[in-house]
Amino acid sequence: MEEYRVKKVNEIKQTSITVHVPGSKSITNRALLLAALAKGESALSGVLFSDDSRHFLDCVQKLGIETKVEEDNCNVTVNGHGGQVPAKDAAIYVGSAGTAARFLAAFLGLSEGTHYMDASAQMRKRPMGPLLKTLTGIGASFLFEGQDGHFPFAVTGAGLLIDTSDNEKKRIDVSVNINDSSQFLSALLISLGAYAGESVIRVEGTHGMAYIDMTVRMMEQFGIKVQSENSVYKIAKQGGYKAKKYDIEPDVSAACYFYAMAALLGISITVSGVHEESLQGDVEFVHILEKMGCICEDTPEGICVSKPVNGILKGVDVNMHSCSDQAITLAAIAPFADTPTTIRGIAHIRLQESNRIAAICTELTRMGIRCEEGEDSITIWPGTPKPALIQTYDDHRMAMGFSLVGLRAEGIVINDPMCCKKTFEHYFDVLDEIVEKIQM
Repeated sequence: MEEYRVKKVNEIKQTSITVHVPGSKSITNRALLLAALAKGESALSGVLFSDDSRHFLDCVQKLGIETKVEEDNCNVTVNGHGGQVPAKDAAIYVGSAGTAARFLAAFLGLSEGTHYMDASAQMRKRPMGPLLKTLTGIGASFLFEGQDGHFPFAVTGAGLLIDTSDNEKKRIDVSVNINDSSQFLSALLISLGAYAGESVIRVEGTHGMAYIDMTVRMMEQFGIKVQSENSVYKIAKQGGYKAKKYDIEPDVSAACYFYAMAALLGISITVSGVHEESLQGDVEFVHILEKMGCICEDTPEGICVSKPVNGILKGVDVNMHSCSDQAITLAAIAPFADTPTTIRGIAHIRLQESNRIAAICTELTRMGIRCEEGEDSITIWPGTPKPALIQTYDDHRMAMGFSLVGLRAEGIVINDPMCCKKTFEHYFDVLDEIVEKIQM
């Protein structure tokens, strides 16, 4: 499918619906690595199968870690090796998956052997340098084929994860700058959790700390506790990760498109299995919708978002640093608010799958919507979007987020919609089903 023409909703007959979304990409990929680092068999349920997670799973398999995959049932069984890599000289390809790129680079940088890592053209442009610098400081080495600090490269590991029963391991004390990506810190935390000695990570900068909270909480669920204070993270000598049965939450990032749809169309949408206590930081987007006037309730089935009491969507001024993946979602519904909306704390999204600040402003302008780009922000004014062919920049969130505009405006067409396969390959099928259901 080269283009997707969004169907404008002209008549609403059903005002309350329930939506099911796939498992969380962020939790799926963390769980795959944690299970690989544990010793023994872990059974993962609710697994997301998308381009990113399939790349991650393929890499794990190529590293010699046995898995049993039941894609139809969203289950994966992983036979972990206690932090060791069975295949000492494998070549892996991470595609455009940032989690696979950062998490597996740290894992291999701390392990034994020399491994070759490559990525998509998109991922080759994204930052890796701060993480690789930290790994080099503790004994890993990297041989770059092209630009230093970027894929592709060969990584020779420091051999620190061998013999995890040795209680005399030296203390590891490192620092990492996370201004470009919180995944650098998550990658180090997860792999150092399999180290037999004590580890200390000193953090410079700040970025997406909700994802760090997710990492720490999941490490604890797999048996490793992390202490943190004043940007210093400490992992004491412990017994390694424990294999377990683990149920992956529905993807809150995916749920947010449907919550935004509720706000746009003035209906109630419940996303099954999404609750306030979610590990995922994007649940904060629900509270942004509350500030815009929506009614939000955590029901036994899942969080339900309903239209504003007076039917008017309010403009907001919000810092989205902790839920920046939803900046595109908020930008897409902002033209339908009653006053301007300013999104702050998002300078780092220039370095994601696309330069998202530039992409948002370019596509809003294409639709005739006034917007202003700041160094760390975007301001969007109310307006009526004009028909437009929306470019997606090979960015799944641009494709899914900007499809929302077409539910209220005529003539919105999404170019290259299937880039959404990165995280939610059936998104447009689900969107069609919901639009049909609303109008039945």
